[in-house]
Amino acid sequence: MGGGTIVAGLNEAQAEAVQSTEGPVLILAGAGTGKTRTVIFRIANLLERGVDPRNILAVTFTNKAACEMRERVGEMVRRKAAEEMTVCTFHSLCVRVLRVHAGLLGYNTNFSIAAGGDRDGLVKQLIVQHGGAKEKIKPWDIAAAVSRQKNAGMSLGEIPDDLVRTVAMSYQRELRARNALDFDDLLVLAEQVLREQREAREYWRERYRYVTVDEFQDTNGLQMDLLMQLVGPPHNICVVGDDDQSIYGWRGAQVSNILQFGHFFPDPKVVRLENNYRSTEAILSVANELISNSPARHEKTLRATIKGGDKVTLMALPGDEEEALWMAKEIRRARTKDNGRWEDFAVLFRTNTHIRKVEQVFRQEEIPYRLVGAQSFYDRREVRDVLAYLQVLANPLADVCLLRILNTPPRGIGSNTAMLLLEHCREHGMRGWDAMKDLSFTSQLSAKGSGSIRNFVELIELYSPRIAAGRAGEALSEFLKEIDYTAWLMRSCRTDEEREQRGEAVAEVVAALRDALRKGRTIQQFLDDAALDAEPEEEELEKKSGVTLITLHASKGLEFPVVFLVGLEEGVLPHWRSKEEGTQDEERRLLYVGITRARQHLYLSYCSLRIKYGEQVRCDPSSFLRELDANWILERDYTEEMNALADDDDVSDFFGNMRALLD
Repeated sequence: MGGGTIVAGLNEAQAEAVQSTEGPVLILAGAGTGKTRTVIFRIANLLERGVDPRNILAVTFTNKAACEMRERVGEMVRRKAAEEMTVCTFHSLCVRVLRVHAGLLGYNTNFSIAAGGDRDGLVKQLIVQHGGAKEKIKPWDIAAAVSRQKNAGMSLGEIPDDLVRTVAMSYQRELRARNALDFDDLLVLAEQVLREQREAREYWRERYRYVTVDEFQDTNGLQMDLLMQLVGPPHNICVVGDDDQSIYGWRGAQVSNILQFGHFFPDPKVVRLENNYRSTEAILSVANELISNSPARHEKTLRATIKGGDKVTLMALPGDEEEALWMAKEIRRARTKDNGRWEDFAVLFRTNTHIRKVEQVFRQEEIPYRLVGAQSFYDRREVRDVLAYLQVLANPLADVCLLRILNTPPRGIGSNTAMLLLEHCREHGMRGWDAMKDLSFTSQLSAKGSGSIRNFVELIELYSPRIAAGRAGEALSEFLKEIDYTAWLMRSCRTDEEREQRGEAVAEVVAALRDALRKGRTIQQFLDDAALDAEPEEEELEKKSGVTLITLHASKGLEFPVVFLVGLEEGVLPHWRSKEEGTQDEERRLLYVGITRARQHLYLSYCSLRIKYGEQVRCDPSSFLRELDANWILERDYTEEMNALADDDDVSDFFGNMRALLD
């Protein structure tokens, strides 16, 4: 495929982006402008130009996006080349860096990753230990505080709340003692090792000579620092994003990274993708008018390739019950008229609390729906248990995992023994595994306790070499049978459905391990991937059917033929907190993201009364409604429409009665 053919079928701006391969490049990609396609063609072009695939790195925000990108590049170039380049998330990139260079910071390169429930379990123990149970403090509060400090480059000792600070510092000490890192440590330490150690910096700069970052508007300060260490002269970095869709400020994302890209990497080439292939002219005119009110942004206007289109409906309703019923009616009518599918419709909300009323009404009206945002597969109890066993069998020094499975299923090593073990490890600076084989520890236990520990150690030592010997899938499967894990798990299930789901999940982990090993991954790489997957991500929408009910934040990157955007009230969107925090610009961007999800039809609605905490509350229309282009909006009023319907019924009743009399 030559340079000419690679840009065939692209518009002028897309072709320019694809051919700009050297030095810093900023691609400003508006909603629906073919961003992913452009990025994929650009990477394929690098490969065509003879860049070694091993020197290419593409960073995405989710594992799903990474897989998709690798797949699509593989369809355009040699499959082998696509497999040799690195396409991964920021966290996954940091694991790669640290598996090679953590030693330079005094860490062991065989660290384990504390994520999801394992991290929360550890935090829970520490809250209890420091007397925080009565304070109603949640693991999430601690995790959020720790994450904030680490990402802001501040020490945990600077957390203002005494108890949160104590637990947070204790948590960090525990992680260190157990040779474990949490998600934020991955970023912090990878950035640190690249910044402080020239050897590491040169190694990775030499390795990754061409770097692409997708969804750049979602990066935070720490990720920006990491990129600056990773990318040296001649700064072959291409970032792709849209400042108008920067909606994760509350998660630490800094829109300034994309607005001031030129401060970080000198004299970038800027390419604007403005031709929109998704939405009608009506929808885009409303979106453009709204976002033009945003004070700090890169100048760009979405141009419609689909002219005209139905006006955007703006509906005023008395209350949330009526809002939900009106949507049910409109969806049913539109579906019948256009012979459409339920999946063509989406209802977008500012907050999760609004979803419940719609769910209730849709159930009663028999409208199938799918909710977005459930528990991740890798964060399920049984999956984490099996992965913890695998980690211990592969590396018994992984303390976080060892403590998780010490008495799962119960084998006579109770929580008192576990506490004694931890204390012994702290006092003597030992690992849990070494302590379990140390007579000075086991001699303190009862005969039953020390016998249980001895049996456990023998069991692990029996299976460990078999796991390492190459048929890890079979060995893990036999090991789980030996400890009677599945039978024990089944006993704790309440329903047949739960038994089936949990049993399937255990089998799925073993199958995934076999598959990974067949593809040449090591056991540790498989475990790293699973730990990185344990963080919640967007779900596979395709696997469910029905009308989509989704929050505005979760809807980013998706599109639907028909969108209902509900609750456009002051205090809801913009959210009341945004006034206090000065983040109303981000709320405007959130509405813009919602509007640009719609392809053909868009309905906006607001209520004059809404139930909040069981009380009826008066609502005012959102101040953002005044910023929309009135020429493309059709205002409707529910009360008027209902009265008109009632009048029609009266008229037909009147004629019906007349007819009856004449007959």
